[in-house]
Amino acid sequence: MIVNKEVSSFVQLKSDKELSIQQKELVGMDLAAMRQFFKEIGEQPFRATQLYRAIYKHRQTSYEEITEFSKDLRTKLSSLSVVIKQQIDRKFNSEDGTRRYLFKLFDGREIESVWIPETERATICISSQVGCPLACEFCLTAQLKLKRNLSVGEIVGQVITVLSDVYSIKQSPDRQINIVMMGMGEPLLNYDNVTAAIRLISDNEGMAISTKHITLSTAGIVPRIYDLGKEETRPKLAISLTGATDELRDRLMPINRRYPLKELLKACQEFPLKPREKITFEYVMLKDVTDSDVDARRLVKLLSGLQAKVNLIPHNPAEELPFESSSHERVLAFQQILVDRGLPAFIRRPRGQDIFAACGQLAAKSSTGM
Repeated sequence: MIVNKEVSSFVQLKSDKELSIQQKELVGMDLAAMRQFFKEIGEQPFRATQLYRAIYKHRQTSYEEITEFSKDLRTKLSSLSVVIKQQIDRKFNSEDGTRRYLFKLFDGREIESVWIPETERATICISSQVGCPLACEFCLTAQLKLKRNLSVGEIVGQVITVLSDVYSIKQSPDRQINIVMMGMGEPLLNYDNVTAAIRLISDNEGMAISTKHITLSTAGIVPRIYDLGKEETRPKLAISLTGATDELRDRLMPINRRYPLKELLKACQEFPLKPREKITFEYVMLKDVTDSDVDARRLVKLLSGLQAKVNLIPHNPAEELPFESSSHERVLAFQQILVDRGLPAFIRRPRGQDIFAACGQLAAKSSTGM
């Protein structure tokens, strides 16, 4: 386990022991932990391998579904443990096929995930924290502030539950599944649990979603970017940028005051990339704030020399946020400046706008009664 004292002191974290209640949750355990659990309850280790595959490969979350086990073993396991604790509290279906989920956790907290289908692939956007401590001005999740970190099981459980809602048990997805850690929270401030979750999600004996289809998005926790680059199981990296100067970024994303652009870009320059891999820089288009031609030229200069591509994200407006989205024409003009200067730039198509599409809207509205 990589320890970074500077980052771990950024926010007071709750331990797994503090979050535990009577029954042990099995989602979130790796195979070694599951074998240890079976040893402790007096069962053979091969049963742990069977259960591991049942949970992560076949998405069987009820012991009654695991027919490889005898009735006596299923009863014993039910008395000592639960496969998964979180439940779908509410689900919203968009006209464009997007599904947005509000999960109720064991302690009553709420998080959200999103299923975004396309013709040949689908993306699951998942959360890493309840709320977020970073106070980005354009993000509704920031208004929730940080409640706590998610456990490994609560992170992985989002993927299992969403896939189980879309597909039947044991049914393989009919398209490529991508995972993006771009939901509630700052993933690199829940480093150990997030990296453990990535290992589980990508394990070939389980969900087998390759790390080339997993993207972690960070607002720029520089020491943890270096740590992530040393991980054997490493996702693709995305940087939430939304500002090409320290002055602008200090205002929109206060974390920049601690880790300014020079330090952030140095960490990106040194981040190990696979052949043809690029770091994605996410840039939210805020009307009259981040969308001028000058901003575009500054962005090109800032990212020169990096293996980079840019995702231009039309802002999802909300009554609680003091920003408007740039017009489509302005976004196109901004993109053209980047492309003409050799910087690959793509426009993210808004999805699920009829079901509270802005990150944090469901949980924020639910927790505040909006």
